[in-house]
This record gives sequence, structure tokens and C-alpha cells, in this order.
Amino acid sequence: MSKILCIETATDICSVSLSHEGETIALAETVKGFSHASTLTILIQECLAKVNLILADLDAVAISQGPGSYTGLRIGVSVAKGICYALEKPLIAIDTLEALAWACANHEKQEAHYCPMIDARRMEVYTAMYNLMGEEEQGVNALIVEENVFDDFFLREETIIFCGNGAEKCQPILTSSFAKFSPIICSAKHLSFLAKKYFDENKFSDVAYFSPLYYKSPNITIPRKVL
Repeated sequence: MSKILCIETATDICSVSLSHEGETIALAETVKGFSHASTLTILIQECLAKVNLILADLDAVAISQGPGSYTGLRIGVSVAKGICYALEKPLIAIDTLEALAWACANHEKQEAHYCPMIDARRMEVYTAMYNLMGEEEQGVNALIVEENVFDDFFLREETIIFCGNGAEKCQPILTSSFAKFSPIICSAKHLSFLAKKYFDENKFSDVAYFSPLYYKSPNITIPRKVL
């Protein structure tokens, strides 16, 4: 029996869930926008309280490892590692795009290519490509979305289903009849299935050395000198 705390902080959504045997039994999240530092631990306590559990009752902690927001990922991973280290619980790292693709395929249930997208500023997204079974077809990359970028698929009349917070901004550009858009966005509840799968396979990350998949350096603005 597996009780796993799932943490999702890769985007502006701060989300926590509890899964039991791969099923989400509690969820607490906020969409206030990058309030992760002040709300994550509160959401964890809220989630545990909903099912009358404490941290010591957990069998593992699963974290969305990115790609995504540098700050959001750093906060989520720091909290997850702190819990795992203090309570000697295993850490499960789940690729953010893979979790989105799994959730989208389960929602849409259509034979197609599944293309999760995480907003990476301007018209750039972090993305990858999966099939209906969740198998990776194209690896993670940072892609600048332009009108013809997916024409190799569309000209073959192959459907791509886009999801994630990066897909919405691309919708006005990707106008092919073979481009479909799903409402699935990042949430800790989407980690439950893969968290259970990895737990059963003993696919754990080293708590001491694990770091998120940032993919790019943080966007740091240099302050102007005060004259």
C-alpha cells in the first residue's frame, strides 16, 4: 500500500495532493501566481488534514521535476527533499511534461500525438511529444512556436493534442484543423499515476544530490543604478 505526497510547483500553480495506490484522495492548490514560498507548506498541511494523516504516515514524496519556473521548481524540490531527509522517506522525481501528457491522454482518450507545453516566456515553450500510451516520441526541448513549426505532422494529417499553460498562448498561431487543445494544465493530481508506478519499480532519486530539470538559467534582471 502506498501513500504518496505529490508536489507540483513547475508553473504559477502551487499544488499538493495525496495519492493512495495511484488514486488522488486529497488535493489543495492555489492559482494566485507564484506564491509558492508562502503557501506550499500550508497546502501540504491542508491536504494531510483532509484525510487525517501526518507526514510520518507517508510512504514517499513525489515532486514535479520540471522543466518550468526556476524559482517554483527550486522551492518545490527544497521542501520535498527536506521532508524526505527528515523522515527518511524516498523521493520520486516525475518529469513535468510526461505527467501532463499522461493526464491529457487519459482525458482525451484519442489516438494522437500529445504535446504538453510549459510557458517559457514570450513565444517560447518547453515541450516534448508523446503517444497515447505515454511513450516519448520527441525529447524535451525549448521551442519557439511559429505558424509552421508542426507542419511535418499536419501535412501528414496527424492530429496533435496540445495541453499545459504554454498551449493557450500558441492557440492563435496553430490554426491547423489537426491541432487540438486540451484544458489539462499542471496539477499535483496528475502525478498520482506515475508516482505509484515509480514507487512500485523502486525508481527513487538520491535525496542528497537530486536537482530539478531547470533546462535554462533563471531570468535575472540587473537593477539600475540609483543616481
